[in-house]
Amino acid sequence: MLTAHTIKVIQSLDKKKFRQKYNLFLVEGSKTIRELIDSRHKVNQIFTTAEAQGNFVEFPENIVTLVTKAELQRASLLKNPKDALALCTLEAPAELKSVPVTLVLDSLQDPGNLGTLIRLADWFGIEQIVCSPDTVDLYSPKVIQASMGSFTRVHVVYTDLMEFLKNSPHPTIGTDMEGEDLYKFDFPDHYNLVLGNEGNGMSKEVRACLDTTITIPRFGKAQKTESLNVSMAAGIILGVSQRK
Repeated sequence: MLTAHTIKVIQSLDKKKFRQKYNLFLVEGSKTIRELIDSRHKVNQIFTTAEAQGNFVEFPENIVTLVTKAELQRASLLKNPKDALALCTLEAPAELKSVPVTLVLDSLQDPGNLGTLIRLADWFGIEQIVCSPDTVDLYSPKVIQASMGSFTRVHVVYTDLMEFLKNSPHPTIGTDMEGEDLYKFDFPDHYNLVLGNEGNGMSKEVRACLDTTITIPRFGKAQKTESLNVSMAAGIILGVSQRK
């Protein structure tokens, strides 16, 4: 049974201050929850229906609580509630790793974009994403949902971008309308790829740290499309960069 208090706590996890207060984040849907098996994330409690209980036999029995569909609907933050939800312990802030390719995110604000970028990084084998401190929180339910479980495999670090880029031994590549043609660019084996804020792009300080810029050429004749969505652009760039 989901008590009124528990439902209130679950719904409060939509906000960062309450995630920090309770030291918890929310994961919805049995498929994504199962991604937590053998991950670094600790699952405190799973609420699910009798019909979906079989999805969680690999978890300790004492953390699985059966509830009704109506209770899940009341607790869920989704318009179309899933068959289960889990309460997980927040991880300690991640530390930087030495990896060949790092995605660097400058002030991204859309949780759907961050979740999609985490999923893209997972798909293309990129182990680390470095975010500015004001980038949307990794543990936002919308980020978790959009990542489709990839947040369990991609290392996400929040740190000062200028300090990171100045100390990085790898070249830093950014996107710019006047940059080198993506399809002619020779990607190095090791690099940092910077993606800027959805509306304002990269800050001047981060732009000053770039070694080179690339652009995705426009093939359509219409000039009404000014730019691509940041996660869409990242997918194109990563797809081209991995063709070696």
